[in-house]
Amino acid sequence: MSKRKLKDSPMPIGECISQVQTLLRERLCHQQLPQRPEGVDSQHKHLMELLKRTAVHGESNSVLIIGPRGTGKTQLLRCVLAELLAEEDVDKTLLQVHLNGLLQTDDRIALKEITRQLSLENVVGDQVFGSFAENLAFLLEALKKGDRSSSRPVLFILDEFDLFAHHKNQTLLYNLLDVSQSAQTPVAVVGLTCRLMAILCRVSVNNPTIKPADLLDASRLLSADAMTNVLHGLSILELCLVIAMKHLNDIYDGEPFNLQMVYNEFKRFLQRKSNSLYNFELPVVMKAFEHLQQLEVVRPVDAAAAVAARAQREYQLVRLMLDHSQIMEALQKYPQCPTDVKQWAASAFG
Repeated sequence: MSKRKLKDSPMPIGECISQVQTLLRERLCHQQLPQRPEGVDSQHKHLMELLKRTAVHGESNSVLIIGPRGTGKTQLLRCVLAELLAEEDVDKTLLQVHLNGLLQTDDRIALKEITRQLSLENVVGDQVFGSFAENLAFLLEALKKGDRSSSRPVLFILDEFDLFAHHKNQTLLYNLLDVSQSAQTPVAVVGLTCRLMAILCRVSVNNPTIKPADLLDASRLLSADAMTNVLHGLSILELCLVIAMKHLNDIYDGEPFNLQMVYNEFKRFLQRKSNSLYNFELPVVMKAFEHLQQLEVVRPVDAAAAVAARAQREYQLVRLMLDHSQIMEALQKYPQCPTDVKQWAASAFG
């Protein structure tokens, strides 16, 4: 059997299950992780740059990794750390503190865990501190070896970051973030969370709230008909021509028509009126009709024939690009639309 046939031959189901179990066991026990998670190259690069600035150049930073559970936040961080610690001298200088909001349920427990992981129990001893900030500052000061350039950088990893935001006064978060912005020991604070809103509500006092009215307005904008909006800006004459074309559509069952037919239908409406408010001559009506063509409210049936017959524009066949519902909706929203025009539009066949 050739290698190609051997490669394409199906694997026995028992062997498939065994390989899947082995892979899951290695992943769950962290024995074998991928070199890099798929699809997060830009995030991997960004996180590596931030942590490298702290570990190599002594620059403090803070970053929040946000995403639903199971999307690979922790895996991404572990892969970045593995690459970072593989660099020369980083493994010997970078200190790591891992905290979890499920385990360190208040700031006092978190501070004890920080002391333990930094191996500073003997340094702290029985000293009494006036505040959390003073205690944390003492711990970081104890890590210094002379000036700032020789201070060992510290990486704080806060898993379930949103739970730390629920601590009373959020002392741990405020002090860690203050240190990361100050010129003290180089510190990087990395938070991992799947709850963005819980963080935003506590990180900033400015919390834009989307109200139901905002959603309704946005929904109206999305569902608004562009052609209906065009009708709102028409003159009364242009609106009357649209209504005349609507009636022609109803009479001739959607067949094309020309300007002369529209003008005749418009004159039928005028004959029922005693006043001359809408009494426009044909050249004025033709100008309004051309404007409707520019707005694509009406379109020529044959564009080539329309160009050839430009001398007799009133006889060019066109189609109305609006349906009955669009016209009636526009009339309802038209500012100060005359009552007789609305009644004409609602009447059957003009």
